[in-house]
Amino acid sequence: MAIKILISDKIESVCPAILKEAGFEVDEKSGLSPADLEAVIGDYDGQIVRSATKVTEEVLKKGKAGKLKIVGRAGAGVDNIDTKAAEALGIKVVNTPGLNSNAVAELAVAFMFVLSRNLGPAIGSMKEGRWEKKALSRGFELSGKTVGLVGYGSIGSLVAKKALGLGMKVLAFDPLVSDDKMKSEGVTPSTLENLFKESDHVSLHLPKNKDTLNLVNGSVLKTFKKTACLVNCARGGLVDEKALFEALKNGDLAGAAFDVFAEEPPTDNALRSLPNFVSAPHLGASTVEAQLGVAKKVAELLVEHLKK
Repeated sequence: MAIKILISDKIESVCPAILKEAGFEVDEKSGLSPADLEAVIGDYDGQIVRSATKVTEEVLKKGKAGKLKIVGRAGAGVDNIDTKAAEALGIKVVNTPGLNSNAVAELAVAFMFVLSRNLGPAIGSMKEGRWEKKALSRGFELSGKTVGLVGYGSIGSLVAKKALGLGMKVLAFDPLVSDDKMKSEGVTPSTLENLFKESDHVSLHLPKNKDTLNLVNGSVLKTFKKTACLVNCARGGLVDEKALFEALKNGDLAGAAFDVFAEEPPTDNALRSLPNFVSAPHLGASTVEAQLGVAKKVAELLVEHLKK
């Protein structure tokens, strides 16, 4: 009987091509409702997702009752997969960390430029026919400023390299990375408290879990410089968004830029009404290069596992 794979989110064509070349049957069914996914998942040996599909405990149980052996995510995080349930059921979960790191790192640095030069309101006002040169003329250069990186993994370290190239000082906090490694790469190890206090830009590069949920809360935001900016291209939920709204509205923080939100899409999020807040619709990994890389890798991982 042929090995069957369900691809339940849209993905680059290289992914199904590799699977079919390996002799697998492939069904591409994006946009399945939770009930529809539960109804069909047991027919498949493997499943591939991106961000949209939620692989819940119930989905995994239905899959285990059939023949599901592996779930692969074309991307770094696995927030949309119940990994504890998968482990308990003996279903392997694989992902593709690192392949979209440069794309996310470039977006984080781009956000720093946008915030420093008031490009959000500048672009908006120009589109509306206004010439606000004087009002928006007090921008800042990144060179000579300090960026604090909360997390120094594959993405954080790439942000550091780019920031150093721009002439910035880089502080970093990551309990999983040695001080010697950071120092060898021109980065200054820091406590979290000192990083928040000393940085002109704080950029988050860590997963969301019980320890990092609302890591940047109202109390923490009060320790930032009033001229500082916050960038989150990591995970929604790392920042208390209501507290951030108050800090930005009251001038306790100069600006913030988010690619991710606690709830996506952020339909009723008050942050989007603020002139010193800019955002993107979760585009961190959305480059041609990154999408091809993760699509190819996740297919290879499923072939490797299911061909054993």
